[in-house]
Amino acid sequence: MEGVRVAYTLEQCWHRVPGGTAVSAIEVARAMPVVRPDVDLLGVSGRHGEDSEVTFDISIDVAGLPISGPLLYEASLRLRQPRVERVLSDIDVLHNTSIIPFATKAKMVSTVHDLAFLHHPDFFTRRGNAVFARSLKVLKKRADMLLCSSTVTVNDCLEAGFAPDRVRFVPLGVRSERASEDHVAQVRAAFNLPSEFILFVGTLEPRKNLAKLVEALSGQPDLPPLVVAGAQGWGDISVAASDNVKFLGHVEERFLGGLYAAASVMAYPSLWEGFGLPVLEAMAQGTPVVTSELISTEEVAGGAAVLVDPRSSESIRDGIRMALADRAQLSQRGLQRAALATWNHTAQLTAAAYDEVVAG
Repeated sequence: MEGVRVAYTLEQCWHRVPGGTAVSAIEVARAMPVVRPDVDLLGVSGRHGEDSEVTFDISIDVAGLPISGPLLYEASLRLRQPRVERVLSDIDVLHNTSIIPFATKAKMVSTVHDLAFLHHPDFFTRRGNAVFARSLKVLKKRADMLLCSSTVTVNDCLEAGFAPDRVRFVPLGVRSERASEDHVAQVRAAFNLPSEFILFVGTLEPRKNLAKLVEALSGQPDLPPLVVAGAQGWGDISVAASDNVKFLGHVEERFLGGLYAAASVMAYPSLWEGFGLPVLEAMAQGTPVVTSELISTEEVAGGAAVLVDPRSSESIRDGIRMALADRAQLSQRGLQRAALATWNHTAQLTAAAYDEVVAG
């Protein structure tokens, strides 16, 4: 297959909370020219001016449709307009890099990271649930293939009514470069970090389960304080800053590696994930990880993390103690696990999906 032209959606990069869908879309775009130079990814989003809040290094040119944000999503779902062909010609495939599809006459590939709204509608706003439900309905009708980042999501899509021949497992990757000692020291100074700390990285929203993590650490003077890195999302997380809880807000990509490397343990007891990129990001820096059992994070951890019951503060607390006591072994196992997860592999599987769809 040669010269595949792919309209590649990147609207989520301008969301107030871009999240893992933006990270994964950009990393695949960066890797694609390395593994498949014959695939031409053509970025498309709504029309956005220069925005100082956008800190992602978007590696491809992005064409702008005449509307953006919620209006673009609603028009795409309800009116099937504006089509991406309005700004990109002669495309072979539209790749929606999030669950919300754009409008097109071309063949369609869509990445679905999770169907959490079907399991926990209470974790999302009323409008969010409605948009996700409409998106799923359109994908059932229009998508030639779904790319799912975990087997949990594969199974969810099959249960939602997608035929197996329309669903592919495409796990995400992680950057493997370890932060230098100098960079770690710079990050410690920039954020005034304590010498030992438990790190949480993620959007502040109910399903991330931050309140239960804080509860697990409360009244435990022998445990390090908690440092929380992530943008405010939605919903009440019922956690305030204190002597033992430090909020950093959104942390730019250039600081993340050093932040993970500086942490004693990364705790990620989420209630539901489509994948769980922070698990791999911490492991890639040699940081021990505590995360949830029985959801996709167990799959992502690959036996290299301490697994806990996210609904039990006692289980989370015991898991953190275990990770602190077994740092060296967990660090080594985590590095080995992260080395197996590359964005090049994700890009190769993505390109293979394009080939299948174009071949018909």
